Amino acid sequence: MFSYRHAFHAGNHADVLKHAILVHTLDYFNKKDAPYWVIDTHAGAGLYSLDSDWAAKTSEFADGIGRLWEATDLPPILAEYVNRIRSYNTNGRLRRYPGSPWLTLDALRPSDRLRLFEMHPTEIDTLVGNLEHQGRAAQRQTTIYGDDGFEGVKALLPPPTRRGMVLIDPSYEDKHDYRRTLLTVKECIKRFATGTYAIWYPLVQRREASEMARHFENLKVKSWLHATLTVKKATIDGYGLHGSGMFLINPPWTLHDALKQAMPYLARELAQDERAGFTLQFRENPFPVPKKHSDD
Repeated sequence: MFSYRHAFHAGNHADVLKHAILVHTLDYFNKKDAPYWVIDTHAGAGLYSLDSDWAAKTSEFADGIGRLWEATDLPPILAEYVNRIRSYNTNGRLRRYPGSPWLTLDALRPSDRLRLFEMHPTEIDTLVGNLEHQGRAAQRQTTIYGDDGFEGVKALLPPPTRRGMVLIDPSYEDKHDYRRTLLTVKECIKRFATGTYAIWYPLVQRREASEMARHFENLKVKSWLHATLTVKKATIDGYGLHGSGMFLINPPWTLHDALKQAMPYLARELAQDERAGFTLQFRENPFPVPKKHSDD
């Protein structure tokens, strides 16, 4: 259960997709003055050194953020994302990578709040230590729970502000995480139907991944957006990550157009073989309530 460490994968192609969408979504939230909450069910350590033994062992960031680092033709949503990563690095050298909690803290205003869940004993210690270096303002805004995010998120909904976003991105190392993710999203929607939910999942040779996505598409929600990025063909033995997906419930209305530009770019620039590609779907009011007809 606790063998997964995100430091091995920080800044890879899956992080590029997830974090570009996260940055855009939070910027959209900030267009209104009303405060909001962000709840991250699987926070990780928050900040990663790309010089560490873990990151250097696989160097997955080289085929993710590394391929965008020097690009001058980035679509707007990717340009903003890369700019956020640049703010953590000096002299133009890619040495550090911020995870979802830190990218969120960058976007939050004084009245907004961040709630983080992390169960890995080492990751949470690192997360707490990293937060202590962020200053008092960030510490006042943030609460860290060493609990199961699947369960803990439900008790926080709806947030007092009645505006908020929930990010759900477990490792799916345990195949039961697919079902737990689906059930958690269903329970959260009952409590907070107007919230924005961003669910990341891996593209792997497991039927649970595709089945979970199909279930999401059948939820009775106001709108949803589904983006997948494939960077290479699946392995014969079924192991390994050949892409990832992001499913958003009640996404920003600006996100679809932003991704229409970005997804072809990512599929081209992050491709590792000829099987790279993407999908992008958006549905608004997918299950409209039938209109009542009068007898007149």
